Amino acid sequence: MITSLQEIFYLLILTGAIGFIFTGFIKKPRDGYELIYKRNGFDWEDFKFAVLVTAPAVVLHELAHKFAAIAFGLTATFKIFWGGLGLAFFLKLIHSPFLIIAPGYVEISGTSLYTSTGAIIAFAGPAINLILLITAHSILTRAKHLTKTQAVALYLTKQINILLFIFNMLPIPPLDGSKVFFGLYRTISAFF
Repeated sequence: MITSLQEIFYLLILTGAIGFIFTGFIKKPRDGYELIYKRNGFDWEDFKFAVLVTAPAVVLHELAHKFAAIAFGLTATFKIFWGGLGLAFFLKLIHSPFLIIAPGYVEISGTSLYTSTGAIIAFAGPAINLILLITAHSILTRAKHLTKTQAVALYLTKQINILLFIFNMLPIPPLDGSKVFFGLYRTISAFF
């Protein structure tokens, strides 16, 4: 079985949590009419926009790790990191000007993550972020008739994926970059 009901449930929780956490930081563009009649309280339009812009970057990143591991014949299971989600919720609730989000991870068994196989699996997540940012940038620079909402969504998608790519590629454990770096180092040093 490629995925379980628990993993699907966790991915749904992750998607909703990310949308909630970024609501307020990311707002759907409004026209004059919507600004005048804006309701107080939780804004579902901002929530949906935040999910659209942020969730693919995180969810597809984690799924890339999972499917890369499965391609190597390994067992990979997506898990929620409750402590990481709790920290993000706490930072949102205190209106922190920055967020630290580590909402989930893929548990992989069957290999050391500091090998060439581990490096490929670790790079799969940031590679998705790189693909998403290149795609968003390409659409932004080539499309001629984007709405304001589409342009803002693509711009934010590009920015979020740049940040996730750079952050995850830092060679600091437990980030993906450390697994890529040490996996490549071990592979290259084996030849010398």
